[in-house]
Amino acid sequence: MLPKDPKKLNAIEKALEIMLKFQDTKPRWGIRELSSELEFSPATVQRILQVLKSYEFIRQDPKTRQYYIGNIFYRFLENLNTSNNLTGIGKSYMEEVAKATLETVHLNIIEGSMRICIDTIESHKVLRAGMPIGNQSPLYAGASAKCLLAFSSDAFKKDYFQATKLLPLTENTIVDPAKLQDELDKIKRQGYAISLGERTPGLGSLSAPVFNYKGDILASLSLAIPEIRISAQDHLSNCTRILTGAARSFSQAMGKTTP
Repeated sequence: MLPKDPKKLNAIEKALEIMLKFQDTKPRWGIRELSSELEFSPATVQRILQVLKSYEFIRQDPKTRQYYIGNIFYRFLENLNTSNNLTGIGKSYMEEVAKATLETVHLNIIEGSMRICIDTIESHKVLRAGMPIGNQSPLYAGASAKCLLAFSSDAFKKDYFQATKLLPLTENTIVDPAKLQDELDKIKRQGYAISLGERTPGLGSLSAPVFNYKGDILASLSLAIPEIRISAQDHLSNCTRILTGAARSFSQAMGKTTP
């Protein structure tokens, strides 16, 4: 998406630009921060935030005076999952994987330059890895993100690498472009991605691609697994077999017919 000239935006567009700033990477904002970030006047930001707050799209911390996302969005989740063909069809495959592996299963798509979780089934184990709906991460960090990037078109990857600075989230994050490209090539060859501690220390991830009828990447079907279990080779092999099989069946359900 091309950057927009703040001076040419109408009130509705400014409100939307403000709402889009409340992401996982920075969930809380002050008026002056938003003003500086978006190049809107503080008075404009304050006025829009007050309207959004009155409709419960935004809440305000009484101590810090910072704003954060409102609870009203919970009202949209069920409708979103019902109307989204991807989550509707994918639910049975997610349940199959969750039952067979006893690990947290999540479904992810590309949103702009980020990986976003659009559905999840949490493990019932005491020691488990969580992945809430709406969670985001850069496309270069973590198996669920790297899987999406690896199977994206060459044109998308070229634009992504030109526009993205690889910054470490942990000491295990791959930030060398050449090493990341090698990793993406490996993911394409083996048909799945694996990571350990690239976004969160102690958290492993396993991910397989879901394609549409044209063979384009639609989503990544993923497992979030604590380090102690993903390091166990038998469990990892079993999870890989179950996950890749479910991803293939999911892709066929979305219309993919070629191997």
